Amino acid sequence: MPEVVPNGSSFTEFLILGFSHSEKQKVPLFLLFLLIYLFTVISNTLIIALISLDSNLHKPMYFFLCNMSCLDIFFTSVTAPTLLHMQLSEAKRISFRACMAQLYLFNSLAGVEYMMLTAMAYDRYQAICNPLVYHQNMNRNVCCILAAVAWGGGFIAALPINILISALCYCSSNRINHFFCDLTALLTLACNDTSAVELMIFVAGVLIVLNCFLLTVTSYGFIGFAIIRISSSKGRFKAFSTCASHLTVVILFYTMIACLYMKPSSSYSLSDGKVLSVLNVHVIPMLNPVIYTLRNKDVKKAMERIYQASLPC
Repeated sequence: MPEVVPNGSSFTEFLILGFSHSEKQKVPLFLLFLLIYLFTVISNTLIIALISLDSNLHKPMYFFLCNMSCLDIFFTSVTAPTLLHMQLSEAKRISFRACMAQLYLFNSLAGVEYMMLTAMAYDRYQAICNPLVYHQNMNRNVCCILAAVAWGGGFIAALPINILISALCYCSSNRINHFFCDLTALLTLACNDTSAVELMIFVAGVLIVLNCFLLTVTSYGFIGFAIIRISSSKGRFKAFSTCASHLTVVILFYTMIACLYMKPSSSYSLSDGKVLSVLNVHVIPMLNPVIYTLRNKDVKKAMERIYQASLPC
């Protein structure tokens, strides 16, 4: 008879199935995930260091980019170390408390990302639509408040969902068909009524996801009209280039979210969900530094200045 824990769950630990059990694929997958994780951490750390060291990058846009780099490191680190350990090890078990902690951190940081991308869209709106008063409207206090709301809001919003899902009874199976403690995978294992959790997820989706999406779309709607009104093609290109990187990240992010969660439950496959989750949790945070810096002249110049400063006289 399974041991019953105080919170009502019949299991004190879960078994995470992860990816392929084939011995031939274990090492290649491990190396792939390791390279992705290392590139994500190193590239985002370099961006944080670059923005911190170069005073020319102490601007609102790079302040938010620095926050996004921190967020990408934290977001991928919630699942990557566990995934790497379980990929080679036979120990694929995770305690109930560790699973709930991982779920909470994952949902919290996802919420932070929605709001941070919205704050960055608002920053681009101010830069293009109100250039003469941009530095007044996006002063240091405003930037800090927007970042604090994003970080605080994400962690607060995820708390009710985590409390409700940790109170569910998991008595039918403890096998999670995923590579981490994902919300959808856990709900499929619950034995009792999950309507309260689903209602809370819906409320959080409307308050955070939908509102952030609408605010971001609205910001880019105003940006689009402002760019169209610019008379010269050179001016239009310059204005568009200031928000092209962020717009690319926004499109990637919301497209991935739509593919993961905005589909009928009858057609949802946990196996397909694992692949999409890898793209969302590991590949996109790896691509973000490349997208933001690939054609960014300010970042390239900052790299050159720091490189030249490091050379011996």
